[in-house]
Amino acid sequence: MKQITGTKTDAALSSALQISPQTLSSWKGRDSTPYAFCVEIAQARGLSLDWLLLGEGPVLRQGRVDAPANTEESSILAKWRQLDEEDRYAIQSALEEKHRLREMERKLSEMAATLTALQHASKS
Repeated sequence: MKQITGTKTDAALSSALQISPQTLSSWKGRDSTPYAFCVEIAQARGLSLDWLLLGEGPVLRQGRVDAPANTEESSILAKWRQLDEEDRYAIQSALEEKHRLREMERKLSEMAATLTALQHASKS
């Protein structure tokens, strides 16, 4: 799991998998990860279950549905996978902030249009 998430520590892995450190510790203690969780991870990342569960065969599922559509996406994805967790977090935070700003700009534009319409209506 650390290999596919690009993490090095259990704390980083639990964060990447969006599970609590206690859950991860429990799985490790039992030497067992829930099968449904493995299937979910394999589907989300296009991984072969044979490779994920048994370490056998190709890493990627044959005929991967969510493979990048072009070489630019492939290049970005390859670079993303080379980043350490801290850099990934910083980039994701910046992207989320940019998304929030765009949403705020859209709402501000809508409010300005509504205000203009109300001003015109009150003058009539």
